Amino acid sequence: MGASGERGLRLDFLIFMSVSLWVVDAFTEECFRGNPAAVCVLQSAAPEPWMQSVAAEMNLAETAFVVRRIDGNWDLRWFTPVVEVALCGHGTLAAAHVLWEMGEAMKTQCLRFHTQSGWLECEWQEGRIVMDFPSRPAEASVMPLGLDAALGESVVWCGRSSDDLLVELTDATAVRQLKPNLALLAQIPVRGVIVTAASDSSKYDFVSRFFAPALGIAEDPVTGSAHGTLGGYWGVKLGRTLLTGYQASKRGGIVGVELCGERVRLSGPAVTVWRGSLL
Repeated sequence: MGASGERGLRLDFLIFMSVSLWVVDAFTEECFRGNPAAVCVLQSAAPEPWMQSVAAEMNLAETAFVVRRIDGNWDLRWFTPVVEVALCGHGTLAAAHVLWEMGEAMKTQCLRFHTQSGWLECEWQEGRIVMDFPSRPAEASVMPLGLDAALGESVVWCGRSSDDLLVELTDATAVRQLKPNLALLAQIPVRGVIVTAASDSSKYDFVSRFFAPALGIAEDPVTGSAHGTLGGYWGVKLGRTLLTGYQASKRGGIVGVELCGERVRLSGPAVTVWRGSLL
């Protein structure tokens, strides 16, 4: 065997022997609720095909991969079972939770992640993780062809953010009972479709659901990044900068939202479901 082959084997050995693997439920204090994310803590950067294969094996909405940078901060990437994504809220929250649980950082220390969407920061505040994220406002737009057929519900307002389509329905009941045609939704050229309405509970300001069949995610249980868009929309409608959203998926989850100009602070708890090693 040549020297290059030996180096390749040593690289594979180091990657596979050093992977700590966790599954964390984000935006919830209860196991089996909120949004599950897998988190792989790497000793060094791994090849993209390998990370995509791990994400496909985990078969969760996102698998997060974190590796420490020379400057002491962290590189963070997220993969669905079929594609890499540029921003993921629950995967970031889960990654921060894991690093603190592993003792890689003190909870008094702010974690800084370098991502495709720029620098993201996470802080621990009284049992909740607060994430500093980009705000992604939606601008009013014409409904894409086929959206009404895909949703089968009356649309009050439709807008487009940098990644997603935001659709307001008539009320919270319509959001909860929605059964969209996922095949038709997958044909709309966006990352995902956010449906929302004003809350019918005094506990929350708005409810939402998120569908991303084009990314291999029929319905995401709790979508942190979508609240960068939801927060701006409902902040204007309600005249508030502090909001609470409930994502009305089967698992359900609560996201705190604080509007800060071009940034948004998203918050929620997390709980470890299991941890082990990838062999």
